[in-house]
Amino acid sequence: MFTGLGAFPLTPLHDDRVDESAYAGIVERLAVSGVDSITALGSTGSYAYLDHDERRRVLRLALAHAGTVPVLAGVGATRTGHVISLAQDARDAGAAGILVAPVSYQALRDDDVLGLFEDLAAAVDLPVIVYDNPGTTHFTFSLDLYARIAQLPNVASIKIPGVPADAAAHVAKIRAVIPSRVTIGVSGDASAAAGLNAGCDAWYSVIAGTIPAAALAISRPALAGDAAAATEESARLQPLWDLFAEFGGSFRVVATIAEVLGLVKPDSMPRPLLPLRAAARDRVARVVAELGLS
Repeated sequence: MFTGLGAFPLTPLHDDRVDESAYAGIVERLAVSGVDSITALGSTGSYAYLDHDERRRVLRLALAHAGTVPVLAGVGATRTGHVISLAQDARDAGAAGILVAPVSYQALRDDDVLGLFEDLAAAVDLPVIVYDNPGTTHFTFSLDLYARIAQLPNVASIKIPGVPADAAAHVAKIRAVIPSRVTIGVSGDASAAAGLNAGCDAWYSVIAGTIPAAALAISRPALAGDAAAATEESARLQPLWDLFAEFGGSFRVVATIAEVLGLVKPDSMPRPLLPLRAAARDRVARVVAELGLS
């Protein structure tokens, strides 16, 4: 579950409440799609906008509808005690592992982040994906911090941001400082093919949570060693990557795709996040149709 294709589904809202029926449908769709894991309550799953009870309910829905696909749970929060409590909930519910981003209102230092993962390891014995997501947390992991955190016995994987142009060298540098038991998972879907071709073990994917076939068409050949096919398929999706870049990331675009496909009701993101305007929504719908996304 820390290799292959990990799907990160949306947590749709309707009238400011989690749309449990739509969420169950999304997870059921993923359960038969061929993805290797499902992570509830990632960034795409709006974890930061949900209270503790909502997060508990969403995770239980994911576990109830995922079939045999392993379910992991995002447990990021601004206080270590809250992270531990959410992790304990995930353990008790039967989650296979947890995803942890260092979330904070005040700027974090390396020692703060290391302490978070040390305290969590002491309290909850679940495999951990360390989530390096500077775009939302405004904290950037150093190679040294990767190395220090990866020594903790419960750390199973590191989810890195989209890889730079020198992807192979970048991945090799990380690989050199972490234990062999710790996998490297790329995020940033536009560079996923490059990351997998450069030796990443997993792709923790936004699009896999909503349009899994498109992600599988990249991940399967890449993980089988067919770099050219993965690169070609990623290039075919360039109009989608362009939308991500134009609209400040993947979240609004993927939410709109889910709405266009009828997976969720309109205006499915948590306030204060507003849906794309009509003209932008029409552009997303055209890209969905032109690329045959479903």
